[in-house]
Amino acid sequence: MGRHNFRYFFHEGVSNMFSHGFMSFAAVGVTVACLLIMGTFSLVAVNANQQLRDMERDNEILAYVDESYTTQQARMLQSKIEAQPNVASATFITKEEATRNFQEKYTDESAFQDLDPEIFRDRFAVKTVDIRLTGETKAAVEKVEGVAEVTAYEEFSDGLITVRNIATVVCVTLIVILLVVSVFIMSNTIKLTTFDRREEIAIMRMVGATNGFIRWPFVYEGFMLGVTGAVAAFLLQWTLYEAVARGVENSDTLQLINVMSFGELWLPVAATFLVAGILVGVGGSLSAIRRFLQV
Repeated sequence: MGRHNFRYFFHEGVSNMFSHGFMSFAAVGVTVACLLIMGTFSLVAVNANQQLRDMERDNEILAYVDESYTTQQARMLQSKIEAQPNVASATFITKEEATRNFQEKYTDESAFQDLDPEIFRDRFAVKTVDIRLTGETKAAVEKVEGVAEVTAYEEFSDGLITVRNIATVVCVTLIVILLVVSVFIMSNTIKLTTFDRREEIAIMRMVGATNGFIRWPFVYEGFMLGVTGAVAAFLLQWTLYEAVARGVENSDTLQLINVMSFGELWLPVAATFLVAGILVGVGGSLSAIRRFLQV
């Protein structure tokens, strides 16, 4: 493709895009909406997965040792606990260490000055391999002789798993549906342009213009509509994500949720939006022009 042809195709594509201002705006708007919805659910799924990985690394099941056991007897339970399925490690914590940890966490002396170290049992901080098996792991550790009680935050991990699964299913479903809708809208937008220029296209075919020469201006138009929608969607997604992240960070009830920085995600988000926008734009253009070139 020569430089002259490139300039011609580009000029024609821009002219076509602005000659149908409202429909072009509608096509870009639908593309933005589709990408924004897909991006939002995708980012929710990514954050849920990251939260689960963080919890798998940091989550602990606390196994309290029977109070009748001496410290030496309690230490001997470590190998039995680590032998249980899905247990990655078990760290022994004495009563005194538990008290110091409590004091370091709650610096207000009134919160611990009257506490007796005896109320803190010897315990094991148990880390799991797969957080999804927390319930089964808790039950297995409870059966170890010498373990009096086991505590685990199953509700929170189960909630994250549910959110992750729902977000993933919804995301995949929306990607398929919204891409089809976007291509349909873009195709109809390009069809208006081709319908207005149907006589010009017929004359070009009569004088020997190739299908490629006729097709390229519409491909450029769809390409630019798709890229415009992708850029607008990316900027809106960035703004929305940062607003939600600040809201979660400043919330007193959502402190356990760590939202990933958009700086870690912007490149794959931008690349995905750009590729999706171009596919929608060019795909819609090719779909629209095909019927006119078959005459």
